[in-house]
Amino acid sequence: MFKVLVIAYYFPPMGLSGVQRTLKFVKYMKNYNWEPTVITTGNVGYFAHDLSLQKELDETGVRVIRVGGKDVNTLLSRFGTIKLPRESVRKFLNKISQTFFIPDNKKSWAKKAFVKAKELFGSETFDVIFITGPPFSAFKIFTERKKELPAPIVLDYRDLWYGSYFAFYPTPVHKFIHKRLEYKSLKNADLIIVTNRKIKEKIIHKYLFLTHNDVVIISHGFDPKDFENVKPLQKRNDRMILVYSGIFMVYNSPEYLLKAFKELTIERPDVAKNIELHFVGFLRKENQRLVKKLKLQEFVFDHGYVEHQEAVTRLISADVVWMMVGRRKNIDAILPGKLYEYIGARKPILACVPEGAAKMAVSEYPASFICEPDNIQQIKETILQLYKLYIKNELPSVNEDILIKYRRDYLTEQLTKQFNQLVKAVIV
Repeated sequence: MFKVLVIAYYFPPMGLSGVQRTLKFVKYMKNYNWEPTVITTGNVGYFAHDLSLQKELDETGVRVIRVGGKDVNTLLSRFGTIKLPRESVRKFLNKISQTFFIPDNKKSWAKKAFVKAKELFGSETFDVIFITGPPFSAFKIFTERKKELPAPIVLDYRDLWYGSYFAFYPTPVHKFIHKRLEYKSLKNADLIIVTNRKIKEKIIHKYLFLTHNDVVIISHGFDPKDFENVKPLQKRNDRMILVYSGIFMVYNSPEYLLKAFKELTIERPDVAKNIELHFVGFLRKENQRLVKKLKLQEFVFDHGYVEHQEAVTRLISADVVWMMVGRRKNIDAILPGKLYEYIGARKPILACVPEGAAKMAVSEYPASFICEPDNIQQIKETILQLYKLYIKNELPSVNEDILIKYRRDYLTEQLTKQFNQLVKAVIV
């Protein structure tokens, strides 16, 4: 069996969708003759912790080595789960962080993770090093000291680095340094994995030394085991239930959906009274205030943050699921992982998305209804269309065959095939 060393800051018991890609990869790697060892962070203060994901990790038997740094999350570890601040506050703190820390505020952890990796290489052999980002400080540290670790390095982009929709460059110098660091990291990497075609196109366009074969797309996905033996919640009434699962932050907002639904309550109260809007995750206070301002309290159900398994239960209990990506620079490269959980739930998807990776992905799903993200009239009409299908029991179903390529086990198989090619190249 081959061995892979996985470097991942975001990992259980942290919650939210950013940890699941790596967790599911390591869960299934042994099925394809690869034994993973994970270096991740120690105790941290974070917005969400999920014991169900930690339990799932424990059941895999994967070796996990935890190292602490001096990053903000580690310094806040004694507070455990931290209350999510208002989005305006979060953005302000993020700008301060990006002003003083390049490429990010996880540099101290990345250095500690490298020291631990080098220590492991002193006593055992690994065939591949797999690093997932963000944080991109891990990309920087490991690739610039690549010669000290005798194994090919695979970089996994969950999001863009340079030119990201989350990026803030207070000066041209910041912008230059980020681009230079990414250039060096990519130059020293042996393979680059990305989650969607838009990210691939952008980095190949920016860095001309990269070829088409240097960058491989392995999308987000869903784990079929998460949906096994999960029974939908019993309905209290015959209303159509529309569910959103996840967090609202810089690139999305429920504002336009709520305003569209408000118009529906005025124009078609007979329809609106038979629809419920359920939010699973962090609705945030500013959005809760908007619900009250629009007087939609009787239609909106805020379940707060729940563990992953309960979130899955809410998804399969829905009649329709909703996702949104707003308009923002470089937003065409974002592809929320929640889309694939929605696909795994086999539910019709109301997708309010602009042109880009998210729209391309959801267009491949036959039970999708696509709107512009900020077109209130169009969103309202689509909700009405979905309701008409619902009362006729004609909401579209999904052919199981199309779901195979989104399964986490299948995606892990594709990843390990890339590892196999790297090992063959080294042997040759």
